[in-house]
Amino acid sequence: MFFLEKNKNSNDNFIKIAALLIHAAKIDQDYTNLEKKIIEQTIIDFGAKEDDLEFIMKEAKKIEENSNQILDFTKEVKSLENEKKVRIIETLWKIIYSNKEADMYETNLMRRLGGLLYIDNKTLGDIKEKIKNIL
Repeated sequence: MFFLEKNKNSNDNFIKIAALLIHAAKIDQDYTNLEKKIIEQTIIDFGAKEDDLEFIMKEAKKIEENSNQILDFTKEVKSLENEKKVRIIETLWKIIYSNKEADMYETNLMRRLGGLLYIDNKTLGDIKEKIKNIL
C-alpha cells in the first residue's frame, strides 16, 4: 500500500489523482469497467477509505469532464515521492494496456505526463515494458 499523507483535505488529493487516471482511461473514448476497477484499487492502495470511494470517483469524474488541461491533474502527483509517482505511472500503463494495445493518443499522453512528472524516458519505457509483460 502507498499511503498519501493524511490531512483535512486528503479526499481532495485522491480526487485529483483519480481524475488523472480517469482522463487516461477516457482518452481512447472507451472507459471500461476494468479501467474503473484499476483506478478504484489504486486509490484504495494509496490510502483512501472504501466508504469514500464512490464520492471520490464521482468528484474525480466531474473534475475530469470540466477540465481541458492535464496540468490540472498533475499538480498533486508531481508533489509525490518518486516511488508513488512510479506507482501512478504503472497504473496509467495498466489502464492503457487493459485493452491489450496503446493508441497514438495514449502514448502521446504518457510522453507528456512523463515530462510533467519528471519521469525520464528510460524509466517510462521500463515501466511500460514491465506492465506489458505482466498483462
